[in-house]
Amino acid sequence: MRRITFLIPAVVVVFGLLSSAIFVVDERERALVLQFGQIRQVINEPGLNFRIPIIQEVIYYEDRILSLDTAATEVTPSDDRRLVVDAFARYRITDTRVFNERVGSGGIRRADDLIEDILNDRIRAVLGADGVTSNTILSEERARLMTQITAQARARAASLGVQILDVRLKQTNLPAQNLDATFARMRAEREREAADEIARGEEAAQRIRATADRTVVELVSDARREAEITRGEADAERTRIFAEAFGQDTEFFDFTRSLTAYERALGANSSFVISPDSEFFEYFDGSALGGGNSLSPDPAE
Repeated sequence: MRRITFLIPAVVVVFGLLSSAIFVVDERERALVLQFGQIRQVINEPGLNFRIPIIQEVIYYEDRILSLDTAATEVTPSDDRRLVVDAFARYRITDTRVFNERVGSGGIRRADDLIEDILNDRIRAVLGADGVTSNTILSEERARLMTQITAQARARAASLGVQILDVRLKQTNLPAQNLDATFARMRAEREREAADEIARGEEAAQRIRATADRTVVELVSDARREAEITRGEADAERTRIFAEAFGQDTEFFDFTRSLTAYERALGANSSFVISPDSEFFEYFDGSALGGGNSLSPDPAE
């Protein structure tokens, strides 16, 4: 009976020691086995493992991709328009031994602080380089800048036993204290551009108006020249017709010309004071028609 009383606690203690000597590393983790603060084993593969109870301890690290949101940091591009930038990074622990030595007992939280310092430093360096303006950061060149930040941060973070996979600029805003001044400067720039556009428009309008005026003058001049030519040709044709008519019957020609003159001269309510023997009325007394007065009333009637 007394043996059983001592045997059961001994079995329990042995079972506890054995169970504490066994630990499992799953596929999402890596582990270090430390003995009095010194690294005795690096476990990078998942599976069942053993340690010396009480003397050795096991530290687990994430084998998955980790993310980090940096706090907003202020950068000053080469055009002195300060910007507030938020960044996002993804990284992975690649060397648990180096990670443990450089980060210490702070673990992931301490690693986040160190990586954030590296990211902020590289973001200021890349976005504040010569030739990089705020417009560059907000343009399609943004992707190229993020690639540069990633490459430089990756080189720095390798000393921590981690690999920076990607760095993205989430937001790029103006500092609140600079908004009014920035908006005023943007408004002034837009007004200057509008004034330039208006000046160019007025210049173009004057040029078009001058061209139109010159075209009108040229068209009117051409039209008048064509009209004078046509009128001259018509006069020549009329003269030719008159000459032909005069050659065929001189008396009849004079008679028709006189009738035309009467029609034009003797309008309604016309009054003439003229000598009766004037040549203008030679056809009224019949002398021009061979003695008979065909236009004056017949005395027999």
